[in-house]
Amino acid sequence: MTWTMLLVGLVVGLFSGVVGIGGGILFVPALVWLTGMDQHKAQGTSLGALLAPVGLFAFMEYYREGNADLRIAALLGAGFLVGGYFGAVGAQHIPDVWLRRIFALTLIAVGGRMFFSR
Repeated sequence: MTWTMLLVGLVVGLFSGVVGIGGGILFVPALVWLTGMDQHKAQGTSLGALLAPVGLFAFMEYYREGNADLRIAALLGAGFLVGGYFGAVGAQHIPDVWLRRIFALTLIAVGGRMFFSR
């Protein structure tokens, strides 16, 4: 299991670095499918893996190349800090099956919007 999780982390890190997605989009399903975690535990574990140091080196590379706006990133981070806390508090009261459905619908909606936009 240790090597599997290291490999999942490597693949998700590579993919996230290439396309700039949050690793949770890939970590959460991987944790549910590969470890049998319930949705709540998978989401919490994913958040633990994605704490600030994980994205730091990827961000530094984009910033070094002039492809990141530090001010906007800081504002997003501040909003995410507050929103993430209250979202996590609320998620604890949503049944696992509904949390999984909300997660899936979010992916479908965002993916559809990205796919069909110019």
